[in-house]
Amino acid sequence: GLVFSTEPIAPKLEKLSLAKGLKRLFSSRSLVEFLKGLAKISIVTAVVVLLLWPEQEVIPNVTAMTAAQFVGMLQGLAVRILVAVLAVMTVIAVLDFLYQKHQHLKRLRMSKQELKEEFKQTEGDPMIKARLRQIRMERARRRMMAAVPEADVVVTNPTHYAVALKYDPQMTEAPVLTAKGIDSIALRMREVAEQHDVPIVENPPLSRALYDNVELDQEIPPEHYRAVAEVIGYVMRLKGKLNGSHAAARR
Repeated sequence: GLVFSTEPIAPKLEKLSLAKGLKRLFSSRSLVEFLKGLAKISIVTAVVVLLLWPEQEVIPNVTAMTAAQFVGMLQGLAVRILVAVLAVMTVIAVLDFLYQKHQHLKRLRMSKQELKEEFKQTEGDPMIKARLRQIRMERARRRMMAAVPEADVVVTNPTHYAVALKYDPQMTEAPVLTAKGIDSIALRMREVAEQHDVPIVENPPLSRALYDNVELDQEIPPEHYRAVAEVIGYVMRLKGKLNGSHAAARR
């Protein structure tokens, strides 16, 4: 059957709040608009009064005028009033436009400042900082894992440290560290290297030194040239032997 509810017609006291109504009515913006409207009416009224005031001398002679003279006087007065009112309203409109533009720019400046303050507060939040740091680390991890298959060799600790090196004599003067990690990341780098047949060389001192002293996508420093050259030389010889054995097998 039909169900009736009295809730929609029940008066809500918060909507009848006199304080809230007065606050909305007399808010700064509403008050400014009210004063602007009052000023416009006052100015137009003053202009009309100023134009009619000199005509009071003519009023006693109205009875002596012919109909044509009376109509002509009214037309002339109406035209003068209309022109004056239009001129005044144009000036008021221009001033109002400039005021609105100024207020708009002021609100924009305030909005930008509020955004800056909010950004500062957000950046200062420890939880937000931790989350941003986590996102950056995850992005770096994905980028490193994508670089491992392109590396020439992965140098390991063997389990706690891993660094991936790539050397292209036409692009760089020295090998470049393209990925590095410890513990679980090092283990994952080994797995990716094995999946893509990237040589893995165990050299604990070198892997730890490169991890501690070389940033991602940087060339190795001169003090490690000798050790890295030995590793890359070993890898090149290993690849040469493998290629030779494959060629012999095909024959």
